[in-house]
Amino acid sequence: MSTRSVSQAEPRDVPVSRGTSGPTTLRQVARAADVSMATVSRVLAGNYPVAQRTRQRVLRAVQELDYVANTHARALRGHATPTIALVLDDLRQEPVARIAHGAEEEAARNGRSCLIATTQGERERERAVLRAMRQQGAGAVVLIGGGSQDPHHHAELSHIAGSLAAAGSRLVFCGRPAPDDAAPATVVEYDNEGGAYAVVSRLLVQGHRRVLFLGPTDTASTSTTAGRLAGYRRALADFDLPFRPELLVGGGSGRAEARDRLSRRLAGGSDFTAVFAVSDPAASGALAALRAAGRRVPDDVSLVGYGDADCATDMLPQLTTVHVPYAELGRTAVRLALGLGAGTVSAADQRALLGTHVVLRDSTAPPPRRPPADARR
Repeated sequence: MSTRSVSQAEPRDVPVSRGTSGPTTLRQVARAADVSMATVSRVLAGNYPVAQRTRQRVLRAVQELDYVANTHARALRGHATPTIALVLDDLRQEPVARIAHGAEEEAARNGRSCLIATTQGERERERAVLRAMRQQGAGAVVLIGGGSQDPHHHAELSHIAGSLAAAGSRLVFCGRPAPDDAAPATVVEYDNEGGAYAVVSRLLVQGHRRVLFLGPTDTASTSTTAGRLAGYRRALADFDLPFRPELLVGGGSGRAEARDRLSRRLAGGSDFTAVFAVSDPAASGALAALRAAGRRVPDDVSLVGYGDADCATDMLPQLTTVHVPYAELGRTAVRLALGLGAGTVSAADQRALLGTHVVLRDSTAPPPRRPPADARR
């Protein structure tokens, strides 16, 4: 696997294209700041004393002209092959790792190497990494995993997408929607909401009427959370069932937090016959909590997850869940981005939606004949 980590780019006096008006050059920056080209180079390099007011003028011109000090711009113009940059929250997350594996596999098939950078879910760090990737001269930047719903962050990502396109690169949103339909970006998604709708509908068809939602409930947090909660609510509506806020158990999507949250909920009574966990690790935590409370799965409570992770088949009983083609997401993201550069894929074809499906296993059954004694009507 040809993969290397990202290092911070050291400024150099090379131009990077901006928009349709052509490349922004060092000479243009110098003219805008009313200084010499040597002075601009010194300010960007930071290794030579420059008067503070002069430095401020240069930096203001750099920002206004969207000039990028780029150590790897030769890769865009010369014989070097641009890399594929993979930007993700955390490689320890199984879905993210599967997407990255698929992307690297497709990149290697096309003779490209990969850069990998992590953001730990921090919006400012995500933007900084994307700008660094632009400075590195990446041929395409693949942003992997659910994204923030913050409008300001969306606006910044749209601007970065435009800057990458102007530099001859491409921003790819993989596993999340684009912040703006007009942004010059590639979007590869999966039917996130549809998967949640399908697996919750399966429970409702079996006769369950009180399905507990276990996972993040803040729809402003990530697009992944928003889609799965929307699918849950749509399934209830289609079965003419009311949405009950008391059946939402918030928190993270990891095993430990899901177990602790559901344990506290069970201590106050069990007024549900099924649990929809927003991830398979969360479902694993839910299974532990249910067992500790003396609840059998699926005899007393049915349980479903999302993702079809490795742990889904390790659980006893094995978990009914939603399969997501994570590796194919990564492969498609790279294939579309490289195809656009090669002229084999048109800009109009830079959107892809991959399907999901329910994998039926042993963790669901019709609800017990006698409903929970503490169920609220």
